[in-house]
Amino acid sequence: MRDIDLLYPWGGKIYRYNETDPTTANSIPLEGIITADGYEIPRVVTVANGSMPGPPLIVYEGQTVVVDVINRLSSDGVTIHWHGLPQRDTPWMDGVAYITQCPIMPGQSFRYEFKATPSGTFWYHSHIGPQRSNGLFGAFVIRPRKPLMIPEHILTMQDWNHYGDAELTEMKQYHGDYYNRYPIPFSKSMDGSLFGRLNFHSGLINGRGRYHDPNIGVHNGAPLSVFDVEAGRVYRFRIINAGMVYPFQFSVDNHTLVAVASDGYNIEPIEVDALIVYPGERYDVMLTTLNVTENYWIRARTLEADANHRTEAILKYTGAPHDMDPTTTEKKCSGTNPCRVLNCPSSKMPPKLHMDCFTFNNIKSASLTSISPPVHVAGSFSNQTHQSNSTHTSGGRFKEVFLNFAFPGTSWRPGSVNGKRFEFPDVSGLTQMDEINPRQLCENADCGPDKVCSCMHSLTLDQNDIVQMVFLDMGKGRGFAHPIHMHGHSFEVLKTGFGVHDENGQISADNPDITCLGQKFGNDTFCNTAQWTNSSWANENIPGLELQRPPVKDTIIVPSGGYVVVRIRADNPGLWIMHCHVELHSIYGMAMVINESFANVPKPPPGFPECRSFLPSAVTSGTRHKRSASNVIPDISRHGERPGLYAGKWSVTDYGRRLQHSDCS
Repeated sequence: MRDIDLLYPWGGKIYRYNETDPTTANSIPLEGIITADGYEIPRVVTVANGSMPGPPLIVYEGQTVVVDVINRLSSDGVTIHWHGLPQRDTPWMDGVAYITQCPIMPGQSFRYEFKATPSGTFWYHSHIGPQRSNGLFGAFVIRPRKPLMIPEHILTMQDWNHYGDAELTEMKQYHGDYYNRYPIPFSKSMDGSLFGRLNFHSGLINGRGRYHDPNIGVHNGAPLSVFDVEAGRVYRFRIINAGMVYPFQFSVDNHTLVAVASDGYNIEPIEVDALIVYPGERYDVMLTTLNVTENYWIRARTLEADANHRTEAILKYTGAPHDMDPTTTEKKCSGTNPCRVLNCPSSKMPPKLHMDCFTFNNIKSASLTSISPPVHVAGSFSNQTHQSNSTHTSGGRFKEVFLNFAFPGTSWRPGSVNGKRFEFPDVSGLTQMDEINPRQLCENADCGPDKVCSCMHSLTLDQNDIVQMVFLDMGKGRGFAHPIHMHGHSFEVLKTGFGVHDENGQISADNPDITCLGQKFGNDTFCNTAQWTNSSWANENIPGLELQRPPVKDTIIVPSGGYVVVRIRADNPGLWIMHCHVELHSIYGMAMVINESFANVPKPPPGFPECRSFLPSAVTSGTRHKRSASNVIPDISRHGERPGLYAGKWSVTDYGRRLQHSDCS
């Protein structure tokens, strides 16, 4: 970033702070400047190569990608995750701190090297703490090896708070946030579920947006992103939600969108007026331009019921004015002319919105992709996992697993999966597996159907098992919809079941297809264990499964009070984290790891970095790197914390904690 004076926005441009009349002053070129929403009080960001988003990486399928990450931060470690890439044969390049590698510490470098596959729209981002929402992300596009026939645009969306950095925002989410001595409540979705306490100031598209002052209803005139098009042509827009909390409803005035891919995999084309994109998700849409010369608004708004939070960009036709905002209006949805919207969080949105909704129950893959034919198995059904002795043509066995992503508990309600708050090891889990302390494992923690615990939650899979996972968001800890992202795999989406909604489209109860087991706390159990209400549904007997052309995703929204049935084949050995992609939920512990065919994991490159805690009094005599698991880590307390002295996070005067950027070359 250039060394430059304080700037301010006006009329879609930026000016030096001491220019009193922008109508006669020379504007400052935007190149190399992070404007965000144009708010004049500076804030610190963490970015790659001086830009937000970071530079787009565009490669061709099958190429070997080499990226050297140089950490020039002053005090923070960093890793880079390649979101949506399976990292087949290179699981140690997945980029998750303390799962697949050690953090890249200040002054260190790390070389990521992997095959670019499959083709599609992906992205990269930091996978340590809250750095992603502080600006460390960018697009990663893998094109098929053929000429580019359709021009493309990459469009990233994010929510933005221009006061504090991401760590301060994280603390306020957990402990509460206030404005003028009044607490900021959780914002609510249109269907009555919750989002969070994030003080949303602005939305950004490709790093630019405008601050709309809620007190006077006027924006600050900051520069917006512009997408150039020609009349009478078809364009592919690769849309990525890189945000912290909020889904965005995306639309372009006077244009329809044809969705053709989601999370890098083609779907049967579907024409809509708008589509909803959750954090971590990507959509490819085709847009056919009109035979006009005009500018049009590109719009993205959150799904909040109690706020009009939004952002804009400009679709600029060749020959249209350069320095004028569009004057177009968005489609007015009505009972006689409803808006067709893709990826709604509910099958029954509030009637006043006049939405004709398409959920993933309405989406099919563009090709036959089912990983296994339907095989009906018999046997006793357990509360959490059923493993059949039936063998598929793949050579593996069928498993069914119920996983509840929620905030259960009474006095302590962390993010969890089946009541287990995820605790990271202090080593690189994949490459230093024998050094993970046994006390961190859930089988050695105080967990149970009616308890909340803290441990390294894992699911072990054998080679070629067919695994059917039922993601749910039910019981005492429900209330938030969760975009669940799986590393190492893209999964088939077989069915979505939504919560019960009243006549006004508000969620009122959990879906009755699933019974939550355990002791009730008030009206609900923690739902740490669950089963199909109708026991005949066990395994592959669930009615309504899409087994012929299921869409393929790596990030799927699990609706509050509902469930999603997905399926993978365990054919990619590694240690893969799976977590909610609402950044704050993941940080709070809503995560787990898939320990897949560990005996078949390829060895990392020679000299691959190692890391560990240093507690010399606990090291057994005569060993240098092997630790005594029974002595290294003290007993874990009820809240999952360990006694001792911590380098903690404090909410007062959190200044000067980062340099301006880190390089990614």
